[in-house]
Amino acid sequence: MKIIELDSIDSTNEYCKRVGGGNIIVTAVRQTAGKGTKGRSFVSDEGGLYVSVMKSYKDFKTDMAFKIMVNASVAVCETLIELGLKPVIRWANDVLVNGKKICGTLIENTFSGSFITRSVVGMGINVNNALPPELKGIATSLSAELGKEIPVKTVRDALIKNLRKNFTVEQYKNYIDWFGKEVILKTSERELTATAVDVDWDGGLICVIAGTLKKISSAEVSLRL
Repeated sequence: MKIIELDSIDSTNEYCKRVGGGNIIVTAVRQTAGKGTKGRSFVSDEGGLYVSVMKSYKDFKTDMAFKIMVNASVAVCETLIELGLKPVIRWANDVLVNGKKICGTLIENTFSGSFITRSVVGMGINVNNALPPELKGIATSLSAELGKEIPVKTVRDALIKNLRKNFTVEQYKNYIDWFGKEVILKTSERELTATAVDVDWDGGLICVIAGTLKKISSAEVSLRL
């Protein structure tokens, strides 16, 4: 898979979409218009790691889309493990260390009928970048957790190595330590308390709400630990 290294770009995901297709990995020193989920802006100053992976597919059914998320999330976790941290996945794809977010992922798929024809997966890992004051209580970085600066290239090379692998849902679940615990499910209108039980093969969260076993979609609900 071709690797493209950029100094500054609006967004590595947008760069991939302008290329249009194929299989590439794009990295950037900084992004000027980084994007998070649900249209949020993503602070992308120098010192962080910003990577997007674009893959084109044939015969990849939409009901297997969760595999794309699994591969990205576990690749990040495996990278952090190698660097001495203990990551946890907060469903569906945020990666936390010591209860604070260290990596965000944005997945943008292109569809044709019941098939995915292209995926663009953007990942932003806080390495040595300074965090805005408003995020200090909910976000962290590698340097903050390890007490020293880590070369971004070291993190990038480890992540790219792991992104070339294929991971399973079982490996994804190995990075969840909150099964059996109470979690908060947030919709646009309200919050619900639930007990998390499992994650299904398609990414649905299996939980108990008011004594009833239910399967929740991440497209409808977000989770707070």
